[in-house]
Amino acid sequence: MGHDWIIDVLTDLKTFARDNRLDALAEQLDEAQLVAQVEIASRVRGPRIGVCGGHARNGRASGTA
Repeated sequence: MGHDWIIDVLTDLKTFARDNRLDALAEQLDEAQLVAQVEIASRVRGPRIGVCGGHARNGRASGTA
């Protein structure tokens, strides 16, 4: 299963946010889901240089939290 469960959790949270008209939260959760997908994919394929358009250090893009 790995880390894929977090995508399901974020999807559930987005559904809740949209159903309750929490639009800004739903948008932030969209972003969080994309970040999670990129990071999970990079763990499967190994470190990637230049993810998110930043300069990489130690396999991670700069400017990411």
